[in-house]
Amino acid sequence: MDAQVSDLTRLTAADAAAKIASGEITSVMLVEAYLERIKERDESVMAWEHLNPEYALEQARAADERRAFDQSTGPLHGVPVGIKDIIDTYDFPTENGTPAHKGRQPGEDAAIVSALRGAGAIIMGKTVTTELAVFYPNKTRNPHNLEHTPGGSSSGSAAAVADHMIPLAIGTQTGGSVIRPASFCGVYGFKLTHGTVSRTGVLMQAPPLDTLGVFANTVEDLGLIADCLTAYDPLDSWMRPRSRPRLREMALSEPPVDPLFAFVKSPAWDDYAEDTTRDAFPELVTALGEYCDEVELPSVFAEGLKMQKVIQNADIAKFYGPIAEKSPGILSDGLVERIEVGKSISAVEYNNALDVREALNAGLEEVFERYDAIITPASPGPAPKGLSTTGDAAFNAMWTYLGVPCTTLPLLEADGLPFGVQLVGARHDDGRLLRNSRWLVEHLNTSGDND
Repeated sequence: MDAQVSDLTRLTAADAAAKIASGEITSVMLVEAYLERIKERDESVMAWEHLNPEYALEQARAADERRAFDQSTGPLHGVPVGIKDIIDTYDFPTENGTPAHKGRQPGEDAAIVSALRGAGAIIMGKTVTTELAVFYPNKTRNPHNLEHTPGGSSSGSAAAVADHMIPLAIGTQTGGSVIRPASFCGVYGFKLTHGTVSRTGVLMQAPPLDTLGVFANTVEDLGLIADCLTAYDPLDSWMRPRSRPRLREMALSEPPVDPLFAFVKSPAWDDYAEDTTRDAFPELVTALGEYCDEVELPSVFAEGLKMQKVIQNADIAKFYGPIAEKSPGILSDGLVERIEVGKSISAVEYNNALDVREALNAGLEEVFERYDAIITPASPGPAPKGLSTTGDAAFNAMWTYLGVPCTTLPLLEADGLPFGVQLVGARHDDGRLLRNSRWLVEHLNTSGDND
């Protein structure tokens, strides 16, 4: 690869946007560099479902023309973004990872895609998703080792950012579909508070759980793109009018006092934590010293894992059951089995799962009265070998169920494979979570430099 191309694809999104704004580089130069990287790597990684190089360059040329006339449109002006292929785009197919929707062409953008265009982003293409954003793997491979899973369901988004094919990408999470692939692929991931980002035009799987998230290579970049997505949308009934958080500004700000973290093993630890995780996290807590205490959640939080599955499975049956009935044999056996499980869940069980969530959140808020964020694994360990699974969401599902914001920080490695540290924040305190995430990364990097 040409050295200039390599340099451009290693820019952070914030730096790329600044260089385009100043005229140091053009959007065309940046998009051409990423297209060259994709040409070189995607035959192996297979992160992209729909890509139109000429159309990407057409958007970039238009962005450069607007900048030449001092008509820059926003904080992502000229910067390319990848969109998970369950999010509607009027100019690309949205096939939801299933043959049942092959050739599906939406008539308009999802709300968040419109927001990205309004911020000046180049919609580079559609990234690979698992089947209907559930667990059945698609074609994407882990760029760190092609024999390992990239995670899912936002497989292509995480892999494309990790392999420097794109600086930013959008994903979704109903169980662990942002935080886990970010962990496996060694990038930064951010799942916002449930109800903070519109899901209008996004494939619906389980409305009480479905949440938008983003992938990037720095905490600042997480805030940069997330800032563009948080406008109130009355068409999403789970959203409420709120002042828009200044996420990038908060991510870059200094905390008034050094944060105090709670290391929480979570109910998943005993059954799911691999040896690498069991070794790494006590070392991390020791390294943080006075900035971290180990905290054990009450045993009732184990209900969170069970209740998340109740809601997800019941809604999978509701939303995907008609597809299975209309097109027998088109869905994977595993998904059909999950639909059948969902059909057996009663309305009483479903509503109880919603009620339990509020009780658990009340208990969690007591933790956040003392601690600034929770530290916990982002995945059981590094990405499993093989492509028949996307890994387990056990360390993510409870936090998704509770609707709290989470980040993945790519701080750990074992046998040449990355795996992440998950930070969990209080609901609607997404900016402070980003600030604490940046503080933690910088603190550990500084401590490592002094060892």
